[in-house]
Amino acid sequence: MIVIETSRLLLRDWKAADLTPFCHMNADEDVMRYFPKPLSDEETMQFYTSIISEFKQCGFGLYAVEQKETNDFIGFIGFHQAAFEADFTPCIEIGWRLKKEAWGEGYATEGAKACLHYGFSQLGFQSVHSFTAAINQPSQRVMNKLGMRYVKHFNHPRVEPDSPLYPHVLYEIDSSVIKDAPAYNL
Repeated sequence: MIVIETSRLLLRDWKAADLTPFCHMNADEDVMRYFPKPLSDEETMQFYTSIISEFKQCGFGLYAVEQKETNDFIGFIGFHQAAFEADFTPCIEIGWRLKKEAWGEGYATEGAKACLHYGFSQLGFQSVHSFTAAINQPSQRVMNKLGMRYVKHFNHPRVEPDSPLYPHVLYEIDSSVIKDAPAYNL
């Protein structure tokens, strides 16, 4: 089922055909450079299982993203219930991961804007957070393009303290920012 449609993207339910490119994307060192490590196929399947479980429990999650022109799976964009130990959790997180062939096209921003509109208008979210390693400038640019507000730096409790990924940045957006945004085909 298509959940969200933009001019170039379909954010939809996952299909069995997505699993092979999903594994390839998560094993790519460039794609995973701001994560502790690339994922094995087994780790990707565990991640996929947790994505499907969150959809069943919450009615939302990380949507598979398909490029409309080619029908290619290019990654995921969507929501996650962040529940690790921090002063801002539990919270709704928006996140994205795209295969590197889809980088630089504005897909993350386009899909995330549509997701935020959907989350605020259809799911009733009051605020949404996003966070990433402080060194991840590409994701921070997307957060800024989305109109998210920088909140603070924090140390991610699930990252080793000696890792360059330990320092993180937290951004937030609330429903008042999106209410005047253009509607997407929902």
